[in-house]
Amino acid sequence: MAVSFSQETIHEMAVRWTSPYPEGHRFKVYTDTTDFYRLEYGNIVILGGKPFLVLHNTKEGRFGLEDEVKYWVKRTIDLENGDKKIIKLVFHEKFFSKIGGVELECYRSPIKEARILKLVADHKNFMHGYSILDERDNLVRVLDIVKGKTLYSFIEDFNGNHETYFFENFPGILDHYIECIKGIRFLHDNGEKHGDIRRDHIIIDRKTGDYRWIDFDYTYRHRENIYGYDLFGLGNILIYLAGKGDVLLMFLKENCRPVLDKLTNDDLNIIFNNRVANLQKVYPYIPDSLNRVLMHFSMNTNIFYDNTTQLLEDLEEFKAEL
Repeated sequence: MAVSFSQETIHEMAVRWTSPYPEGHRFKVYTDTTDFYRLEYGNIVILGGKPFLVLHNTKEGRFGLEDEVKYWVKRTIDLENGDKKIIKLVFHEKFFSKIGGVELECYRSPIKEARILKLVADHKNFMHGYSILDERDNLVRVLDIVKGKTLYSFIEDFNGNHETYFFENFPGILDHYIECIKGIRFLHDNGEKHGDIRRDHIIIDRKTGDYRWIDFDYTYRHRENIYGYDLFGLGNILIYLAGKGDVLLMFLKENCRPVLDKLTNDDLNIIFNNRVANLQKVYPYIPDSLNRVLMHFSMNTNIFYDNTTQLLEDLEEFKAEL
């Protein structure tokens, strides 16, 4: 049941944690989050008896593209204690994706994300938070902010050549990424899936150094293997990490024509056909044991990983050779 706060009480709480508001300032107070567009900067949202001051909409960049505003995801301050939180409001969205010619229906599920938040409450490799119903029974997720860089930004900031990176930096990064894969195995073992595995959905915690998954609200339908889309997401990240970024056909065309001439369609990523999966043809020092793993996510493959354990076992074989 929503708790009523007077304007005077809200004013007192707000000025305690944020910039001063003028005397007599009246806050718009909402207990219904259905229309998330109307929840603007300086508004108050009451959730479970707690008042949250809305700051900004979050933004999400996609691999160098301009940031996209997520109007249903708000940065807020919990006015009871000053903690900064993200509140994720109900937004239903659906799209289709293809893997090797197989079409999958993907959609947002607040209920599924709420389940996972409860499941991973004590797991170091996931974001944390809780879910709560507003007065109109919208399932809102209240999330702790993971401070740090995305894995994508972390890799993009590496200077120097690939060979130095591969032998000096990649082994340590892979150790952390293996922990992330084990986190996804934990979800799968509990009948859940992440649903939107991308390298910008891993944040490297500035405080602990842990790699942590964020954003679990996407899910998908896939008859052959309900975890298949997650597995291909894991493979795409692995190729990205091993290559110190994407190896794009356009880059090879402009900068390394002899390598491009050695490639065939079979060497390309099964989902992103402008990216090279067979990295050994670009970087010959990549061991066979790792390249065999990468080729599971190429156009050439007819053998797919059925589960994360198989992927982890093959990566451990590669690590044993280092």
